[in-house]
Amino acid sequence: MIKRIIAAVIGIAAGLLVAVVFFADLNKADQNAGENKTKAEKVYVPYGEKDEYYMMASGGHSGQLFVYGLPSMRKIRTVPVFTPDPATGYGYDDKSKEMLGGFTWGDFHHPAISETEGDYDGEFLFANDVGNNRVAAVDLSTFHTVDIMSLPNMGGPHAGVFVTENTEYIALPTRFARPLDGKFADLDEYENEYKGVVSMTTFDREKKKFDLAYQVVLPPWSYDLSDAGKKMSSDWIVMTTYNSEFATTNLEINASQNDRDYIVLLNWKKLEEEVAEGNYDDVNGAKMIDPRKHKGAIFAVPVAKSPHGVDVTPDGTRFIAAGKLAPMMTVFSFQKAFDAIEKGSFTDEKFGIPVLAYEDVMEREVDPPGALGPLHTQFDDKGNAYNTMFISSEIVKWNVDTGEVIDRTPTYFSPGHSTAAEGDTVSPDGKWLVALNKIAKDNFLSVGPSHPESMDLIDISGEKMEHVMAAPVDPEPHYAQIIHRDKINTITVYPKDEARENSVWKQDDTRVERKGNEVHIYGIAMRSKFIFDAKSERPDAVTVKEGDRVFFHMTNIDLDQDITHGFGINEYDLNFEVQPGQTNTLEFVADKPGVYPIYCTNFCSALHQEMSGYLLVEPK
Repeated sequence: MIKRIIAAVIGIAAGLLVAVVFFADLNKADQNAGENKTKAEKVYVPYGEKDEYYMMASGGHSGQLFVYGLPSMRKIRTVPVFTPDPATGYGYDDKSKEMLGGFTWGDFHHPAISETEGDYDGEFLFANDVGNNRVAAVDLSTFHTVDIMSLPNMGGPHAGVFVTENTEYIALPTRFARPLDGKFADLDEYENEYKGVVSMTTFDREKKKFDLAYQVVLPPWSYDLSDAGKKMSSDWIVMTTYNSEFATTNLEINASQNDRDYIVLLNWKKLEEEVAEGNYDDVNGAKMIDPRKHKGAIFAVPVAKSPHGVDVTPDGTRFIAAGKLAPMMTVFSFQKAFDAIEKGSFTDEKFGIPVLAYEDVMEREVDPPGALGPLHTQFDDKGNAYNTMFISSEIVKWNVDTGEVIDRTPTYFSPGHSTAAEGDTVSPDGKWLVALNKIAKDNFLSVGPSHPESMDLIDISGEKMEHVMAAPVDPEPHYAQIIHRDKINTITVYPKDEARENSVWKQDDTRVERKGNEVHIYGIAMRSKFIFDAKSERPDAVTVKEGDRVFFHMTNIDLDQDITHGFGINEYDLNFEVQPGQTNTLEFVADKPGVYPIYCTNFCSALHQEMSGYLLVEPK
């Protein structure tokens, strides 16, 4: 019996061996292993070397900026912008707390790096807050948010931000129509009383401050995405719209009835001249331009229903609309639009805006078979466009001049936006494209019902695209921009400035000053101690009275990169950080009597644990 079993086992083994020898495709297995190895080599950045590109990605409803390295896809930094961040103390120190203005979240969709002659200059990045009508600036020398401005008369600036060719303006069109000046109007009065608005903001790079130059009142359509012209079209901006039906409920049905919506073309240079001549109305403190009063600067062209993205080609001669519900990309010609405007060839007028004939401006329609849900377009350096297809989960590569579809590659899954290396500038690099996907399904380890969103890295340097890797991402990726590392010039430490307000650079100058019920502490942080008053018996302790308003003005005198000190006060729900060479202020009311430890919350040295002190609050 045992012999029979042994013989049977040997027979099965022999059969399997024969099957493998005669039928197995060993070359295919080797080929797959080789392909995976090649892909891994493409994204491998050895220790001591650095990624070639930064990818600046919006953090959606986290309100933050996510920074990645490419091609490694490693996350480098989370930069707090619209939302408090306990890890860095953003939203707790005086300056950032004032910038946030009491808001505790933001919805950041579209980053825009400052430009010079249509190319990224790497100095600042601008961000929109759809949730609370704000615009922010991040200084890319420090990767810190330096200013936030609230925008009146807006209803969620989803279609921004984007910058004009030399960052003359940061433009933010609204998503939701609403009555102007905060007034109330019933939804039954939507078509007449509700308005769309575009905010044209400026940014002073030296002062690092925003200003609202003017606003433009538009029909109560929903403004989805936008872009600025380049070169021959540099005076213009273009915006997609939907809901030309003026629906106020069940938009997924009621705002998709018309076969055509509109792209709005706006000449910001002409509007700038109108403002300079005083031809505007004051609405809630903003200079408001009404196109019905000033002809010749705003036009509309019909487009396939419910478009999403509109993107200007690198040479500035065309703008491409992605159809979303009408599954095609439409290429429009700026020159054709200019010619039609010159001839006065209009088919209609909407809210005082002349409407150009679709056929007069359209150059071609591109409809790849089976491709569904086009949302967004990016470009390479060879005259090709790349479109995300949300429904069919793919990237389609096609030639802008001919409309010929060149290649298609799957994504995993449902891409919204995509970003190519410098792919929305006048000079794309044509190396990498990242698809920013809304859904990941079961690509990664399960973390419950809500799966991670994902990003796909795609090599676009050859004729055929190559999907290289998929990586999880914090929710929710909307848009991103990829900039070459050589354009980013970060500082190592904040420069020592002895004239800086509230700063202290010598231990002997540390002090505690009382001004009525205010207590100002001019202290220093250094490895590995806090000094609040060098002349005190206990220089790392501060005693105040219950009800005092306390100001900790702290300067980090460790002028050594990456030696950041934190400053947390136990049970007071307070924490902020002071980077090397930086001065920062924490203000609060000492409303809880007792003894509260102070400690460094950012690991800074071997004696980090010893870097502590006390806040003593005497009861009334």
